Amino acid sequence: MKSIFVFFFFHFLTLSFANPGMKRQHYPCKNLVLYFHDVIYNGQNAANATAAIVGAPQWGNLTILADKFHFGNVVVFDDPITLDNNFHSVPVGRAQGMYIYDTKNTFTAWLGFTFVLDNAQHKGTISFIGADPILVKSRDISVVGGTGDFFMHRGIATIMTDSFEGDVYFRLRVDIKFYECW
Repeated sequence: MKSIFVFFFFHFLTLSFANPGMKRQHYPCKNLVLYFHDVIYNGQNAANATAAIVGAPQWGNLTILADKFHFGNVVVFDDPITLDNNFHSVPVGRAQGMYIYDTKNTFTAWLGFTFVLDNAQHKGTISFIGADPILVKSRDISVVGGTGDFFMHRGIATIMTDSFEGDVYFRLRVDIKFYECW
């Protein structure tokens, strides 16, 4: 009789701790808002360009983004990162990576890039990857890791196109929420 009581006691105890109905809420352990400014080389702006088309479809060229939603263009960049939306503000780091226009029927791109921060407030890198449906006002991409002050951080970056001038310049506001901080 005593063994049956002990069995049911431990069984009840085990079930009470394994309640799948209770969801744990996740709150960011760190938040950061930065801006990066992209100036695509267009054949006339070599002094100011921070990005270049390195791959184009057969009907395109390397100085003008292709027609048809820029499908097939591959762009690499080394953009300044600022704390505000002013292109002439002192950079706190560089956004380095690439984007690939990957859809024929709407403006969308695949992003893979790293923020390289080296200033008094932050030292280290933050790596991002994900799809960017450009026409959506606010979109999320994954923060997949980091180094230095951001060692093994993971989370979500909400990006918004803050400004653009044709096919040559755009500015993104990047609201980074880290959910794993070491």
